[in-house]
Amino acid sequence: MSGLLDGKVVVVTGASVGIGADAARVFAREGASLVLGARGAEALEALAAELRDGGAKVAVSAGDVSVAADVERLVGTAVETFGRLDGAFNNAGMTQFGRLDEVPEADFDRLFAVNVKGVWLCMRAQVRAMTATAGGGSIVNNSSVGGYRGSSGLGAYQGSKHAVIGLSRTAAHDFGPLGVRVNVVAPGATETAMFQAMRETMPEGVARRIAAIPLGRAADPADVGEAAAWLLSDRARHITGVVLPVDGGFSA
Repeated sequence: MSGLLDGKVVVVTGASVGIGADAARVFAREGASLVLGARGAEALEALAAELRDGGAKVAVSAGDVSVAADVERLVGTAVETFGRLDGAFNNAGMTQFGRLDEVPEADFDRLFAVNVKGVWLCMRAQVRAMTATAGGGSIVNNSSVGGYRGSSGLGAYQGSKHAVIGLSRTAAHDFGPLGVRVNVVAPGATETAMFQAMRETMPEGVARRIAAIPLGRAADPADVGEAAAWLLSDRARHITGVVLPVDGGFSA
């Protein structure tokens, strides 16, 4: 049986750990050739070696999504290595704990530089490459259930994830005529290092959050990757501008 992403070249940002790394594993299993990006070069190379051992074609470009030159290099690596770009999973992000009036200005600026400006820089470069080399493509941006609701203690993070959804919906209109679809996955509680940090800083809140999930557990990072793989694939060819919760029913 062929995979969902056979023959496609896909960029993954924030690929070194967590959702990004497991999504890359899913995409490789589904037949994609991959270009992995993150700040940690050593972790990227280790993941690339693992995927190559499994038969995948993988290139690596370490960098920071908030830096335009790094993003251009990442996307350029896809075109230079594989001759085209068909898809992208813009997953790189960071969080910030604390009440809104207690968040340091420098932390707020850095958060929005990565979570919002980084998504914009990536989409800008990716759309140009997709239209030039593949006649179109598919972008999936990673937001959060916190991107369409609020709660105490994560306001700066949630604000940035609201912005990702707004950017993505606008991009669906801007880029649809160019043949590029743009969708969003919105994970809920997911077993990542970020979520473990939340367990340590707000254990009672995390316990309540999991208790409110109808399926009774936090997601595995691969669960998010599976949803993103479908949105990237031609099976979702008439879907754009959608925000898909991957939250076990939490937002139902």
